Amino acid sequence: MHAFAELIRTVPDFPQPGVLFRDVSPLLADARGFADCIAALAAPWRAASVQAVCGIEARGFIFGAALAQALHAGFVPLRKPGKLPPPVLAVDYQLEYGSDRLEARSDALQRGERVLLVDDVLATGGTLAAAQTLVERFGAELAGAAVLIELEALRGRERWRGGQPLHALLRY
Repeated sequence: MHAFAELIRTVPDFPQPGVLFRDVSPLLADARGFADCIAALAAPWRAASVQAVCGIEARGFIFGAALAQALHAGFVPLRKPGKLPPPVLAVDYQLEYGSDRLEARSDALQRGERVLLVDDVLATGGTLAAAQTLVERFGAELAGAAVLIELEALRGRERWRGGQPLHALLRY
């Protein structure tokens, strides 16, 4: 277990009863802990020749931008609808209780560019699968994905397809 894991606060019954929310705010506020976390996230990808890191809104932006810096790669935000000026490429996807959309600037990635997806938490896997589809629509080459936390009971890893690596630093 990584020492920075102690900086992640578990909040019971938030945002609703029965949920154990993993609050990464204390980790982000601790300079050493956050630096150690980014180093651990970067380690599996150092030899992967990643050219762009795509961070998924919203906390994926924080980890993704720092990881892009550590890997000497560009950063591309994958946004919720209506946050980027057109033209954009978009993917609609289903959530447990509804649907959502991820968007990126239509010129954000180049065909064949090696891309790493980053998010803070892998839960049911819907958002990460949508991000995977969006990267594929660009014709970019998906190197894999990195998440800080995987909530194993929700089985989101099962929605990951294609055989690229999916690294989770912490599993609950």
